Amino acid sequence: MKSLVSTALAALLFGAKACPVPARLAKRQQLSDMNDFDILNYALTLEHLEDTFYRQGLAKFTLNDFTRAGFDAAFYNNVKNIAEHEASHVAFLTGAIKAAGGSPVLECTYAFGITTVAGFVATASVLEGVGQSAYLGAARQIANKDYLTAAGSILTVEARHSSYLRASLSQTPFAQSLDNPLTPDMVHTMASGFITSCPSNNPTFPIKAFPNLAVATTGSITSGQLISIKTTNTVLVAHDSGAHLHAAFITAGGPVYAQMTEAGDGINFQVTVPAGVLGQSYLLFNDCNTTFSDSTVVAGPVLMEISGPSPGGLAVSKE
Repeated sequence: MKSLVSTALAALLFGAKACPVPARLAKRQQLSDMNDFDILNYALTLEHLEDTFYRQGLAKFTLNDFTRAGFDAAFYNNVKNIAEHEASHVAFLTGAIKAAGGSPVLECTYAFGITTVAGFVATASVLEGVGQSAYLGAARQIANKDYLTAAGSILTVEARHSSYLRASLSQTPFAQSLDNPLTPDMVHTMASGFITSCPSNNPTFPIKAFPNLAVATTGSITSGQLISIKTTNTVLVAHDSGAHLHAAFITAGGPVYAQMTEAGDGINFQVTVPAGVLGQSYLLFNDCNTTFSDSTVVAGPVLMEISGPSPGGLAVSKE
């Protein structure tokens, strides 16, 4: 079985560069299938997650806990302000959906696994970064301009939260000149790891999770570094026969394809982080290197923090 998996993956990774239309193309819901109510409920789902995260964290950790972890009272009070913002976002989106005659999603049950203040702040930074990428990725689909303005006003605040928290962690507050957009399916793939259950009467909307990827490399990651990525055989099941597998980092200018090799077991891969991919970044496995959409994504995204010298502009998409 191992040799068959290895042979199949070798063909996928090193075969011809053609990009056949995936068999699942007609099956996967696209962002274009989401109407304004879907987009607003998608945003509300994320805001519920963030709101609950801060509420639970601040109920668990006191000012003294923050102080012992190396954060001062000013930082603690600013985190409380961020929590108030997230609660306000929930109320704002809930009211907007109700006012337009829609049914807003309710809060789910979550498992964040936070045991320390340091872990809480680090996770807060990740959530804020994903939040701004989520609003950015969904903005182009909003038809109602009033809704678009409302979403934009939340996006800018999420970006401020992200920069503030990144600076508190001694990370570059603004690692790149343009932010990375994420589609709802990509965001859901990462957010679903925190969600244990949701009310059965919550409105449904077209959103799905991809198979997971994980970073096996420990310690800091820098631009140009060779890193290890782990997946499961579900990636092979999801993958279409005859297509090719490529590592792609999301950027505002489109995917940046990275050199990738596999270890022969169908689970372990090595990927070279492309120059110019910095800050909170997202790696996916894609069917090909000429077309990129939810229909061609095979697995991921997996999130990683990448440091390194800034090239002063966009990374160039290349294989």
